[in-house]
Order: sequence, then C-alpha cells, then structure tokens
Amino acid sequence: MENIKRSYGQFCGLARALDVVGDRWNLLIVRELLPGPLRYNELKTSLTGIATNLLAERLRSLEGNGIVERRLGDVGVLYALTPWGAELREPMEALGRWGAPLLMTGRGDDAFQPRWLALALPALLRDVTAAPALELGLEIEGLLIVLRIDENGSRAVVQPGDRPGTILTAAPEIVVGLAAGGLTIDQAVSAGRLQGDAEVLRRVFPAGAGQSPAES
Repeated sequence: MENIKRSYGQFCGLARALDVVGDRWNLLIVRELLPGPLRYNELKTSLTGIATNLLAERLRSLEGNGIVERRLGDVGVLYALTPWGAELREPMEALGRWGAPLLMTGRGDDAFQPRWLALALPALLRDVTAAPALELGLEIEGLLIVLRIDENGSRAVVQPGDRPGTILTAAPEIVVGLAAGGLTIDQAVSAGRLQGDAEVLRRVFPAGAGQSPAES
C-alpha cells in the first residue's frame, strides 16, 4: 500500500476506503475493469474526458494501493482488478442503485456507453430470481446485453454468442426506468420494440408489472 498523499486522517473504514478510491475517476476506472481486463487505450476511450496523464496517475495509484494490477496478455499489457479490487463490485452496485433516480431526468449531453448497464442492471434487479432460469436480451444502441436470471439472482453478459428468444430493443433511459420501477412494461414496450415473449419481461421486471419480486 502506497503512502496516501491526501488523507482524511480518520481511523474509520469509510474514510480509509475513500483515501484509496475517493479521487475523481477512480471508481469509474474500477467500473470499466469489473467485466474484465482492458488495455490502456481501451480505458482511455471508455473514460470520455479524462486526460492521458491523469489516467496514468490514477492507474499508478490504484496499482500501488492493491486495487489494480498489470498483466501481460496476447495484445500487450492489460489492466485488471486484483481480487481485493473486485470486491468493490458490491458497494459500487449499491451506489449505482442509490444513484438510479438521478438518471430519470435523461442523458442530456452526458457521455454514455451501453455496456455500463451490465453493472447497473443486476444491481437494480438484485431481488429478482427465477426457477427455471431464463434469459432476456436488451438491445441498447446496437449493443446486446443478455440478462441471465436463476434462483441465485441475475448477471449480465455483453454481446454473448447466442441471441435469446426474447429481446427488448429500447433507449437506455427506458431500460433503466423499467428496472428501477419508474416505468411499466407496457410503457417500455410502447417506447421500444419487443421480440418474443412478454411473460419473460414480466418475470425479469416484476416492478414494471406491478408486482413485488416475490410474486414473480
């Protein structure tokens, strides 16, 4: 663990966590690496607005504090989360749930990448289970995200090999609104396009069908 240049100086788990990951861009770098390792240029492309020197500085800091590590892959150096860094998934999903209402005002001029929803959707659907398991495809601005839900909960896979039988094509605001319970299934389907079985939507998004997760 490297010396923290700017510390809150408090003997508190939250304060010390913020000492390590609280600087601007740090958690967004972690967000990008949660699905898997990336090259430096891939990180730079994904993090619209970050300067090259600042990204390098943040990566050095995260590496020095045991959050990120470098690996040698077939395409060169890759940045990946350490096992400790990967444990940030749970608190980041909780923070994403907390921030979901802030998305209801729309995107405006903010940058957006559909794959960011691969982290947000399982977080918003944390109480949804299914037995037998089911799959729902969400096509968002040309990217296919497949939600796979079973008795243990949900996970999201970006651009899988096979297309599921049911796919909802919609704008990101519609998908987030549906997952957060701010839109009904009828509203989402009217604003988008559904291929397949509407019953799958009802089971994945029980709040949009006017049900609690336990009733689905």
